[in-house]
Order: sequence, then C-alpha cells, then structure tokens
Amino acid sequence: MNLTNATKSDCILVCVTLLAAAGWIFSKEALSGLPPLFFIGSRFLIAGLVLTAFGWRPLSRLGRRGLLRTALVGLSFGVAMIFWILGLHYANHIGVGAFITSLGVILVPVVALFFGDTPSKAIWQSLPFAIAGLAALSLDSHFIIGFGEFCFLLSAVFFAFTFNLNSRAAAKTSPIALAAIQLIVVGLVALPVSYVSESWAFDVSTSIWGWFFASIFIATSLRFFMQTWAQSLSTASNAAVIMTLEPVWTAMLAALWFGETMSFMQLLGCLLIFSALLVSRWRSVRQVLRSLLK
Repeated sequence: MNLTNATKSDCILVCVTLLAAAGWIFSKEALSGLPPLFFIGSRFLIAGLVLTAFGWRPLSRLGRRGLLRTALVGLSFGVAMIFWILGLHYANHIGVGAFITSLGVILVPVVALFFGDTPSKAIWQSLPFAIAGLAALSLDSHFIIGFGEFCFLLSAVFFAFTFNLNSRAAAKTSPIALAAIQLIVVGLVALPVSYVSESWAFDVSTSIWGWFFASIFIATSLRFFMQTWAQSLSTASNAAVIMTLEPVWTAMLAALWFGETMSFMQLLGCLLIFSALLVSRWRSVRQVLRSLLK
C-alpha cells in the first residue's frame, strides 16, 4: 500500500508523541540528581553531536544560508527548552505541566498567520475541541500559576514559533542536518546560562546517568530527527494537531510511573483531544472508512 506524505507524517508524529511523553519521565528522574540547565544543555549538545556523526554529509552541503536558517530555529528552540526544563524542575504536577506546554500547539496556527500561511478550515474547526480538551485536563487539578507553571506557559509561546520556523526550514534542509544543528544550538544556549547560575556536581548515582543517557538517545536524538522528518512531509498546522497527543501520553505515563491520578474531567479532556485529531484529519478518516466498507 502506497502512503501519502501526509499519512506518513501523521504516523511518524504519533510515534514522536510517545517518545516525547517518555522524555518527560526520563527528564524528571534525571533532575533528581542533576542541575536543570546543565541537564538540558548537555543533553541536547551530546544528542546533536550524535546526529552530526550520522549526518555529516548533508551537514557539509548546508552552506552559510542553510546554517543560519537552522541556527535560528535552534535559538528559538533553546529559549523554549530553558523555560520548559525550569518548569519541569519547579512544578509539582507533570501532567498539568504537559497540558500547559501543549498550549503551544494551539498557538501554532495563530503564529502561522504571521508567516503568511492560511491553515485549512479543518484545522480551525479542530481547535475548539483541542482547547476544550486541554482546559478540561488542566483546570481540574487545583490549578495554580506558580513559577514552574509560568515557565511552562512561556515555553509554550516559544514552542509555537519554533514549530513554524522548523517546518519552513525542514522544507529546504535535510532532516538529520536540521535536527543536529537545532540540538547543538540548544546546548550552546543553555550551558553558558547553567555555568553562571548553577553549581555543577557529578557525584550522582548510576541510575541518574541511565536516565540522562535515555534522555539523550531516545527522547532527544531519535525523537527530534523523527519530528523534523515528519514536518518535512506536512504543514506546521497539520503536524501541530497530532502533537496534541503528547500530554495525553504524558499523563498516562505519569499515572503509571509516579502515581499521578486522572479525574473524570481529565479523561474527558483526553477524549476531546482525540476528537480534535479526528476533525482535523476527517477527510483521510472518511477515505479509510469508505475503503473498509467496500
């Protein structure tokens, strides 16, 4: 069966959301023994160097303009990740943090307007479901805006810009080259900030280093290569709706791993987010249903 680029992108992005959700767990465990900015900086720098080793040939063909284009994406991404890791370090509820961060997905089509894009009608029709789902998920958890939650909110804004910049760069750049430079720039942004604001200590347990390396190779190198590849096959707005699955998987993993509970309203929120996915991809869903009924 020949799959369209849009279908391939959707399938890859579903896998990306699962890896991203696992990354929340890996990161939270690693932060119990490592400074947050050092963790995010070294994690992304090493992950970027790993991708560089595998993508040296396309990297060598980027040229000055391609390098600047991808570095700009990495700069925006670096700021977003600094706020995200501070949020993860200081917030008390991973599930709520995932839902706040996912507001960046809702902002992607809005930000896309500033880049001259016109998202499809189905995307706009799906957004009310996504917004209602995220509201049901987050507002039911004794929601209080503290420092951690505010950092998650700021990261959501920068993630929306990063997503749009990434989609444009992905259309002109090899996925592995784009992912590698993005990750390296994040590391180069975060590590100097860590150096002047944190105390580096490396006397941590073996398990902490295990979570650290799982974050590098699984939740960063593999995840962002796959995400960049998927975004090169679709539009930013279409990809953004698929990414709303991330808080659902994160909440489920947090419930299994940390014992965080989900209420009826939160479960309803998950259902609404899945509804948003169906609305946004309704044409494809309808074609599949028709083929099954023939």
